[in-house]
Amino acid sequence: MKILSIVGARPQFVKEAIIQSEINKFDDIKEVVVHTGQHYDDNMSGVFFDVLDMRKPDYNLGISASKHGEMTGKMIIRLEEIMLQEKPDVVLLYGDTNSTLAGAIAASKLKIDIAHVEAGLRQEPKDMPEEINRMLTDRISQYLFVPSNLGVENLKGEGITEGVFFTGDVMYDIFLKMKPSFDYVLMEKLHLKENQFIIMTLHRDFNVDIPEKLEKILKEVNRISKEIKVVMPIHPRTQKRINEFGLSHLITDITVIEPIDYLQLMGLTQNCYKVITDSGGYQKEAYFSGKQAVVIMPDTGWRELTDLGLNTLSDENNIYQNVMKAKKAEYIKDIYGDGKAAEKIVSILRIYK
Repeated sequence: MKILSIVGARPQFVKEAIIQSEINKFDDIKEVVVHTGQHYDDNMSGVFFDVLDMRKPDYNLGISASKHGEMTGKMIIRLEEIMLQEKPDVVLLYGDTNSTLAGAIAASKLKIDIAHVEAGLRQEPKDMPEEINRMLTDRISQYLFVPSNLGVENLKGEGITEGVFFTGDVMYDIFLKMKPSFDYVLMEKLHLKENQFIIMTLHRDFNVDIPEKLEKILKEVNRISKEIKVVMPIHPRTQKRINEFGLSHLITDITVIEPIDYLQLMGLTQNCYKVITDSGGYQKEAYFSGKQAVVIMPDTGWRELTDLGLNTLSDENNIYQNVMKAKKAEYIKDIYGDGKAAEKIVSILRIYK
C-alpha cells in the first residue's frame, strides 16, 4: 500500500510525525510526504521531530499566498501532478487547513481514497475558513478518523455513517509519548509553586487585533494577577498589539516571558492551577494534564470539554469570574481515546486497503 500524506501547518507536522512512526513499523506500506509550504516553524516543530524521528518531506511545494482561493488553487494543481506521478492508494489528510481541502479536492477528482485524521469536529461560525475546510473534507472522505464520540455524533447528524472510526486523538498519543521529556526548569526559574499559578496564552486575531477587546481581556487578567500569579508566554503578535495600542501598563503585574516550546509549556501545565487560552490545541492539552481551561473564544471545536464542564468558554467580560469562581466538573478519563490513535489509524488502513 502506498500512502500520500499531505501536511501544511505545524500541528499537521506533529500529527504526521506520530503516525509516520507507526507506519515505519510495516514493510508493506510506502509513505510519500508532501509539505505544501503553507506554514512551518522549525522552532516550534523541531522538538517533536527530535523525539519522534520524523524524516523530511519528499516534496516541498513552497506554496503560500494571502488569498484563500489563490493558495488552495495552486495547491490543487501541484498536488494533482504529484498524485498522478506517485499513484497512491490513499491520501492521508490532517485537520482543517487549506492544504487539507486542496488535498481532498485533488484526490477526489482522481478517484483516490481519502483518509481524514481529526474528522467530525464542528464549530461556529460556519463561515470560518477552518470550518468550511473540515466540513467539505469530511463530505468526500472514505475514511473518517474521529478523535471523540461527539465527533461521531456530529457526523451521524449530517448523515455520514460510512467509514467513520472512533480512533481517539493522535495529539493524546503525542502527549503521552512526550510526557517523560517534559521540562520543569521554569518552575524553579520563575519561583512557581504547584497549583499556585495560572498559565495564559493569547494570540487569536479576534482577541488581540481589536484595541477595546484586548484592553478588556488584559484588565480581567490583571485583576486575576492580584490574587494569583499569572504566567504568560507572550506571542509576538500579542506583544506587537499591546505596544501598538499602548496597553503595556496592563501587563506589569503579569509574569510575561518569551515564547516557550512544547516541553516547557507542558512542564508548567502539569503544575498550574488553571489555564487561560484561545489556542485550539492547548485547551485540549490542559485537559490531558487534568487542568481546567478558560477558553477565550465564542465557540470551540472541542465542545465535549465545555459540554461536560471540564473547560469553560469565556468572553472578554467574564474571564475573572470564570477563572476565580467557576468550579471544574469531576474529571472524566479517556474522552480522546487510550493513546493508541496512530496505531488504530494505520491498522484500519492496512485492513481495509
